[in-house]
Amino acid sequence: MDVIFAQGRATAAEVRQAIPNPPSYSAVRALLRILEEKGMLRHFQEGARYVYRPTESRLKASRSAIKRVLDTFFEGSLVNAVTALVDTSDGKLSAEEFQRLQKVLKAAKEKKS
Repeated sequence: MDVIFAQGRATAAEVRQAIPNPPSYSAVRALLRILEEKGMLRHFQEGARYVYRPTESRLKASRSAIKRVLDTFFEGSLVNAVTALVDTSDGKLSAEEFQRLQKVLKAAKEKKS
């Protein structure tokens, strides 16, 4: 998906070429077919090649993916997810990251009020 989002559209060969240590061409095609079945991609034919495009923006897709991760691993809890992320960073938040988190939390709190 990263390759297709970055390029806007891509063939299986272009996706494979852009991946470090790529799997086989047939594995890339199979993955693109699965992503299409899941509704994340659609293709059109250009000569003998299938060209794949995302069905939604990167932002919308990322939000949907985050929601699935929250539901699957954190019982839908944003607090549990943020706690896990902070815990796995070994408390190594930079001052800038900490300030940014504080701003986000403050904005969320004000939105609730």
